[in-house]
Amino acid sequence: MKLQLKNGHLILPSTLVQAVLESETQVNWVYYPERQALLLAGKSKQFFEKLHKTNWQTLKDKNLLGDKAFYLRGLLIDFELDEHDRELTYNITQVGIINVQL
Repeated sequence: MKLQLKNGHLILPSTLVQAVLESETQVNWVYYPERQALLLAGKSKQFFEKLHKTNWQTLKDKNLLGDKAFYLRGLLIDFELDEHDRELTYNITQVGIINVQL
């Protein structure tokens, strides 16, 4: 499965937002540079916040279809990652964490 990196934003399709994030507008996130993995979970998943040193962010509405945008540009710059628009692979864990490969 693929997600889109576009203009410094990770685009989350509405189907993913509804199924995994349960339409939450705030997410906790953490980036592990050694694995080049960005982990995202809905703010209500408190165990995720306890297991990882997380940050949180409000998702922006991308369009009327319900797609959301997660701002990544600062992270890409801080870790000197490829900023070009591209597809990103991801998977979803059994406990509802989105694992994106940057």
